[in-house]
Amino acid sequence: MVEFRLLSKGDTEEIHGASLEVLMNTGVMVKNDSALELLRDAGCAIEGNIVRMPSSLVEESIKKTPPTFPLSTREGDKTHTVGGSNVIYNPGSAAIFFIDRDSGEMRRADAKDFRELVRLTDALEHIHAQSTAMVPADVPEIISDLYRLYVILENSTKPIITGAFTKEGLLDMKGMLEAVVGGPEELRKSPRAIFDCCPSSPLMWSDVTCQNLIDCAEHGIPAEIIPAPQMGATSPVSIAGTLVEANAEFLSGVVISQLVAPGAPVVYGGSPSAFDMRYLTARLGAVEAVMAACASAEMGKLYGVPTHGYMGLSDSKAVDGQSSFESGMGILLAALTGVNIVSGPGMQASENCQSLAKLVVDNEYCGAAYRLAQGITVDEVSLAVDVIGKVGPGGHFLAERHTRENLRKERFMPSDVLDRLSPDAWVKAGSRDTTSRARETANRILDDHEPDPLTKEAAQGLREALGGILERYGISLSSLPAI
Repeated sequence: MVEFRLLSKGDTEEIHGASLEVLMNTGVMVKNDSALELLRDAGCAIEGNIVRMPSSLVEESIKKTPPTFPLSTREGDKTHTVGGSNVIYNPGSAAIFFIDRDSGEMRRADAKDFRELVRLTDALEHIHAQSTAMVPADVPEIISDLYRLYVILENSTKPIITGAFTKEGLLDMKGMLEAVVGGPEELRKSPRAIFDCCPSSPLMWSDVTCQNLIDCAEHGIPAEIIPAPQMGATSPVSIAGTLVEANAEFLSGVVISQLVAPGAPVVYGGSPSAFDMRYLTARLGAVEAVMAACASAEMGKLYGVPTHGYMGLSDSKAVDGQSSFESGMGILLAALTGVNIVSGPGMQASENCQSLAKLVVDNEYCGAAYRLAQGITVDEVSLAVDVIGKVGPGGHFLAERHTRENLRKERFMPSDVLDRLSPDAWVKAGSRDTTSRARETANRILDDHEPDPLTKEAAQGLREALGGILERYGISLSSLPAI
């Protein structure tokens, strides 16, 4: 396993110490009454909504977090281990725009777009998890989080990275998952989804997000704690200062979750951006943002918890050179850092837009990143002394058994989305660029790929679960698009 590191052990320990100082002296704002009661009982100093946490409580809470947890496919027939050096790519959440696959124009996303993205993700080899990746404009906002989960469960077997928009939403989504997998005990034993719980930088937990974190811990649902600092705006302009603030936000979430349920699974998340003072925009594709995301994962590894990062996305509004550079950089460095959950392939305009063509291209980058992270094998077979001796000076290795047996082990074979033709062959094939080939591939997959359906029992249970929830809001299931 090849490793990339930006921080020394001494650096991570300094950031940890500074974060403890922030939590003890500055504190965090907590807007949830249940969390405030837990924290007060645990010995925190509380003035209004400001909570100052003793370092001993923070240290004790870190020790209770599990180093890994399972994440299973919809039917439970395959399980990923989240943690260690394992890397899982997913499209990220929750964009409001979409690149139209026919016109190439950016517009508001709708339910049909989201369903297409889910079906495409289901078919892509190197994207191993789904995301509730868009907020469809034609779905009532109050149940948008439930709707997105419903569409994924109907159209993909892959595990899910998701999140709730309301306090009730998380428990409702939990009920939908239970209806599909066979009940609460099965879901607790083999989670099918990780839920994002995002503090608000700087140093604040909203009522909704804090309750989501509490409910995740209580029910054994893995929670991805994702600070989203904007360097120079909602966090210090220095990367190190941003890491201190984000780390304090993560640690405060760990304290809350472990007070609810010691051993509750958490993920050290990160969505840092470099605030551009010229244009007043948050740039997630900036090299400093990628550096901060990698360094955040290194802090997670210091604590021995699974890690996450928003990487593999671009600030570009088109599938172009900037898009490829920023996304490729993030995808590769995430794999080398060993970020366990990587959200971002397919995303453009920072976290605001999804593109089918970009997702297809990024899938190839993810495959290459997996190969790069494997490193170079040096053993008796790979050194190939015997076959070099057999071929000798002036020969070739094309027909050798060693080549046939080791080609797939040594070589990442991209699809035709990446051009490997000679110049003449490329001209004969139509002189198409990467974006054109990716768009054609996406269209072909959507025409041909049929996701594995839910069983009749699971499909009926899911419809009944969502239908019952919708009754509270006076919304009929049949009124929702693409259902």
